[in-house]
Amino acid sequence: MRTRNPRALKLMRNASCFALALTLLATLRAAAAENDLDRLMAILAERTNGHVSFVEQDYLAVLDRPVEASGELLYSRPDRLEKRTLAPRPANLILEKGNITIQAGRRKRVLALRDYPQIAPFIESIRATLAGDRAALEQVFQLNFEGNLARWTLALVPREAKMQGIVREIRIEGAGDTLHIVEIRQADGDRSVMTIGSAIPP
Repeated sequence: MRTRNPRALKLMRNASCFALALTLLATLRAAAAENDLDRLMAILAERTNGHVSFVEQDYLAVLDRPVEASGELLYSRPDRLEKRTLAPRPANLILEKGNITIQAGRRKRVLALRDYPQIAPFIESIRATLAGDRAALEQVFQLNFEGNLARWTLALVPREAKMQGIVREIRIEGAGDTLHIVEIRQADGDRSVMTIGSAIPP
């Protein structure tokens, strides 16, 4: 009967302990991230309204430089989100009760969001995050939370293959209950980055 080398046995035990430690660490990190995500959603759910400035840059493959727009975002719980674009030209987009109202100049259109599944995730990602509505987010996206409540990133990946052909990922960065950046990465390589500014006093 052959006896194994004691040194080899010690190395194997050390390797096993190291692998176990890495597994436990990964599990603890995942649990901590899950807890932080729950806490973040709870904090956001307490928000009743918000009024902030924004600057949005669209990076398109057909253009040499990004297209920039700026304006204001207004949110009222539970489901009213208004995007007022002030520059380069005024336009207004309102999401409320499942409908989108688009107004540019004298033209005004009201659309049912359910009839336009290709744009629903863009809007719902912001609306549901502001509302702390995790259930609504998870109906459409797989969630990946990184960081902690002091500084966090929430990555949203569409669940449906059809939507994945349009949107590859939506990344939202924030601190506490404040959103700072919303980046939409499209499947075709184009992307938009919305930088959210400070609150506008009433």
